[in-house]
Formats: sequence, C-alpha cells, structure tokens
Amino acid sequence: MFPFFCYDGVHSQDDPNSTQTDNLILVRENKSWDEALSFCRKHYRDLVSAPTEQVQHWVNRRAQNASTPHVWLGLNYSCKLHFWFWLDGTIIGAEKEARECGGKGAIQSGEEQSWVVLHETEKLNFICSKSVGD
Repeated sequence: MFPFFCYDGVHSQDDPNSTQTDNLILVRENKSWDEALSFCRKHYRDLVSAPTEQVQHWVNRRAQNASTPHVWLGLNYSCKLHFWFWLDGTIIGAEKEARECGGKGAIQSGEEQSWVVLHETEKLNFICSKSVGD
C-alpha cells in the first residue's frame, strides 16, 4: 500500500465518458492496463503518474467518479529491479520481494481509496494525463 492524500480540485464535465480536472481525465471505459496505456497515449499523453502530493490529491478526486471498483494509474512494478515506478520515470520505492510481478498499480474508487496491486488484465476505468494547453 502507498500513502494517499485528498485535494478538493475544480471539477467540470466536458464529455459523457470522462471527467476532467486540470490535466487529469477519468475515462469511464473498462480496459486492461495495457489497453488503458495505449488509449491514453493515443488520445492524451499517458496514464497518470502521481509522484507529488498535489497530483495524488487530484487523482483521488477523479477516482471517486469511477464506474469500476478500482482505477488504473501509471504505476508499474519492475520485476527485474524490484521497485515500483511511475511512467514518468519517478521511482517510488524498493520492495523486498517480487510477488507483485505482473501487477500494476490502481486505486480503489470508493471513499477508502487504498492503493492496490492488480493483475494487468483486469478491465477497469483509468486516469489519463494530458499536456498542459491541450
């Protein structure tokens, strides 16, 4: 499990399939982690990386509006190097064991919003990040 914080960001709805706040897009389509990654890279920039408390706050708010019990994030585990990292390259911690191999990072969409490791083939909503100015 990883630490998580709350942020009360500005909320607007631009699209019936997504909720947009700042540069974060909650996509309410059910996709595997790899499918979500491809979708985000094609339509926006990437699956969201949340290396700072501020971004974690916004991710928390977006995840509350998901239609699945968990939401994919751009959090990945390196089985060879035994650490978690965000897709933006930020390393968030070493692990003592590699039981997370094949797992990807997600957050619960309910009020508790714990960070969890799920198998990459599960079909979930996901959060994309977009470039500022897009």
